[in-house]
Amino acid sequence: MDMGGGRGGGGGATPARRVVVAVDESEESMHALSWCLSNVVSAAKAAAAPPPAVVLVHASPPRPLYYPVIDGAGYVVTPEVMDIMERYMASVANTVVTKARSICNAFPNVKVETCVEKGDPRDVICGAAEKSGADMLVMGSRGYGFLQRALLGSVSNHCVQKCKCPVVVVKRPDGGKRES
Repeated sequence: MDMGGGRGGGGGATPARRVVVAVDESEESMHALSWCLSNVVSAAKAAAAPPPAVVLVHASPPRPLYYPVIDGAGYVVTPEVMDIMERYMASVANTVVTKARSICNAFPNVKVETCVEKGDPRDVICGAAEKSGADMLVMGSRGYGFLQRALLGSVSNHCVQKCKCPVVVVKRPDGGKRES
């Protein structure tokens, strides 16, 4: 994890703002990152203020001990399969962070930090926002309907309710509608 140090620099200077952006392999999260850079970072530049530090947060799923199957019984996964899954998830995290950093490169002078942790995305994102002293959390919305949200849960709704900083949920450019 690379989230920098404390926020105050002493000497009465205004501490740099910090914006946490949740990223994953979805188009929605990359759209939210682009929105943040275009609106939040560019607004700081237009106001002649220093650009906020952007903290990219990615949550990798925790390593399960077993996988449930439809009949309710679970099956244990061998250590070799677990290692393959672990390497795959690390590769996904690396790809996501690399793509997000490349989007940030279009905005010079923006300090980009990364945080990749294993765990439930709701807990990882809220925890990273708190640990980094975020002034704002920006995240995408997958545009799930009522039933999908009820069954799968909503990471963005959880973060809106639990984070101590303001949370901006950026909808998909097509109005947030997901094709079935």
